Formats: sequence, C-alpha cells, structure tokens
Amino acid sequence: MATFAVQYTYTDDDAGRDKHREEHRAYLTKQDGVLLSGPFLDFPAGALIVVRADDEDAATALLDADPFHREGLIAERLVREYQPVLGSQSTGFVED
Repeated sequence: MATFAVQYTYTDDDAGRDKHREEHRAYLTKQDGVLLSGPFLDFPAGALIVVRADDEDAATALLDADPFHREGLIAERLVREYQPVLGSQSTGFVED
C-alpha cells in the first residue's frame, strides 16, 4: 500500500460546506484508508487528507465519494504520493 497526501481547495460556498460537513466527516471516519484529515486554518480555505491506498487511482476513487466532492464543494484536489518517515503513521526511514 502507498500513502497519499491529498490537498483540497474549497469553493467559496461556505454555506454548502456547513450543510454537508457532518456527512463529510462521517464518511471520512468510516474509511479504513483515511489516516488523518483536517482543515487548513489560513486562506484559501481547504484541507489536508492523508490516505493509504493501493495506488493513486484507488485514493482518488475513495475521495470521489466524499460528500464535499459529490456536492461540488472542492475547487481543486491535488493528490500526491507521500512517504511518512517519522511519527505514528510512518512506514520507516527512506534515504534520499
């Protein structure tokens, strides 16, 4: 399994995010592959989600069902493979 850092940049629809936030969080909580998730506290509004999946397509598919994605509340989604080397979710030290 690979690890992916997914960056969401939200649309300006604050009311839409407020309306679907509980469902969004419940969805992510139920996904085994989601390691952590949380909003950025600066502008532009967005979030970081770290997921473990077989490949980028699987990570993207997992997040396609996110209510924020389904409702068109994400202006941009950047998926990048990520190698955590320290911390509770690390997969071990990798030399550059």
